[in-house]
Amino acid sequence: MELTAIDHVDQISREDFREKYLVPQKPVIITEMAKEWPAYTKWTWEHFKELVGNQKVGVYNNIRAGAKVPVNGADDYMQFGDYLDLIQKGPVELRIFLFNIFSAAPEIVKDFDFPVNYLHNVLKRYPMLFVGGSGSIAHMHYDIDMSHIFHTQFIGRKRVLLLHNSQSPLIYRMPGTVESAASFVDWHRGVDEQKFPALKYAQAYHTILNHGETLFMPSGYWHHMQYIDSGFAMSLRAIPEGIPAKLNGLYHLFGLRGFNNALIKIVPQWWYHYKRKLANRNAEAAIKRIEANSDMLQPH
Repeated sequence: MELTAIDHVDQISREDFREKYLVPQKPVIITEMAKEWPAYTKWTWEHFKELVGNQKVGVYNNIRAGAKVPVNGADDYMQFGDYLDLIQKGPVELRIFLFNIFSAAPEIVKDFDFPVNYLHNVLKRYPMLFVGGSGSIAHMHYDIDMSHIFHTQFIGRKRVLLLHNSQSPLIYRMPGTVESAASFVDWHRGVDEQKFPALKYAQAYHTILNHGETLFMPSGYWHHMQYIDSGFAMSLRAIPEGIPAKLNGLYHLFGLRGFNNALIKIVPQWWYHYKRKLANRNAEAAIKRIEANSDMLQPH
């Protein structure tokens, strides 16, 4: 797998952002944007525990979903305050994603700014919190709503691997899903190119995201995140411009997810294995195309 470091900028103008990153669909880290927000110093474990510690939340472990698990199905439920106490004690492979803390504590939206200077159609009603204990993993996937995302890290560090959606066959995308059949656990030490040979040809971006840094992920970007330390992040989302992009998001949300969940319910074991079979077949076809193009470019 070919790795490229994600660009870092302190600040960036709207014009440069659109020209260098939004239009070419390239990620970037803005290091100073969130440091101007009250949230940068105000948002702590204790602050969130005081605000919404009694909220019940779904938690997810590091085990990949089995044949009978629907999309976004939680592994367990617990009070948010108890979860925060747990992950502060040491490595805990449990995480929370898509927690709309702002519906329970709407006043904290005053602690940050929406990125309206960079993107139109920012979804101001849906800022989402992502929390993880040290060692927890968000396995490789892309977001099903196909939004552009500004992902700001608070407390701790997170190891991030990103790939453009065009890389889907090379990372064994399972048809009918937004998930990869390949494993990227501890990818920074290497991936299993024997079991997943197409990974050899994949082109990825990588970084370690630190407290106060904001990662821009364009629509449809694959991402795998590993929490080095216990920490949390906030995602601010924006609907892509243009009718085709909006229709694609609706298709993913209501068509693709519904289709996948229906087959998980009706024929779970068959669908579980068939998705992986198709992912391998598509990866093999992608390898053949790449190698054929490479042969064509060789001098004869």
